[in-house]
Amino acid sequence: MSTSSRLNRTFQNALELPLSANTKYVLMSDCHRGCGTFSDNFLKNQHLYFAALKHYYRTGFSYIELGDGDELWENRNMDTIIEIHNNVFWLFSLFYEKNRLYLLYGNHDIKKKNKNYINKNCGTYFCTETQHRAPLFPNLTFHEGIILRSVYSPDNALYLTHGHQASSLNSTFWPFAQFFVRYLWRPLENFGVLDPTSAAKNYSVKKKYEERLSHWAKQQGKILITGHTHRPVLPEKPSCYYNTGSCVHPRCITCIEVENCSLTLVKWSMSAYTNSTLYVAREVLSGPVSLFQETVP
Repeated sequence: MSTSSRLNRTFQNALELPLSANTKYVLMSDCHRGCGTFSDNFLKNQHLYFAALKHYYRTGFSYIELGDGDELWENRNMDTIIEIHNNVFWLFSLFYEKNRLYLLYGNHDIKKKNKNYINKNCGTYFCTETQHRAPLFPNLTFHEGIILRSVYSPDNALYLTHGHQASSLNSTFWPFAQFFVRYLWRPLENFGVLDPTSAAKNYSVKKKYEERLSHWAKQQGKILITGHTHRPVLPEKPSCYYNTGSCVHPRCITCIEVENCSLTLVKWSMSAYTNSTLYVAREVLSGPVSLFQETVP
């Protein structure tokens, strides 16, 4: 199956959400939340992420995670991930209660497409205070794709997915890729050997996947937003392909804000006041870029 076929299938029956001057979405991807060990890439940016998420909850944004939220190739136990990063999942529960939480799965958490897996591992969690399991995300569905469709002109829409569809190894044959990552590349990484199949760590692979995703968007006449490659993309001029970047950059996290029918690429990082007091800073890297040539009331 080709990249085009996989993407067409992704959006065939995708969830549709309204896009208007009054809707606000923040798109994040590739958190790779782990079990708190040395290989948990999320740990170094967990405070930046939590501060950003609190900001978006407080200011009325809906949170859309474009896959690879949890690292389930290197880790087997979702319960441990939830326990280690319980502050994040607590915030998720607040978004969920307000109907402002939408989660997609990527290749590293593709197990979440299985409803039984979700009910078993994400429907409840073990509460350390009561020593019993408590509700977390009952009846939550993880999506492969989501469409943000303009309420002013239904032909205008944003197509959101993780982006692993650009690779047959990461989509169709993901169990083999998981095996190699878990038992081969993870130990070798400790000695400085990079995974040659990873779009995030291999420039040529990254470029190849982005070209495939961009080609599909141009061919279909659609606007596609993905993660997967970890490289943020938001040109100043309207384009057919954008990328949120990731939450595991060395010293920052990046995301895309969708507000007033425009896209803004944002970086969250540590900064300091003149008195050397540290704070979490929000910085606009690109945008806002107006999406559609239409009249917004």
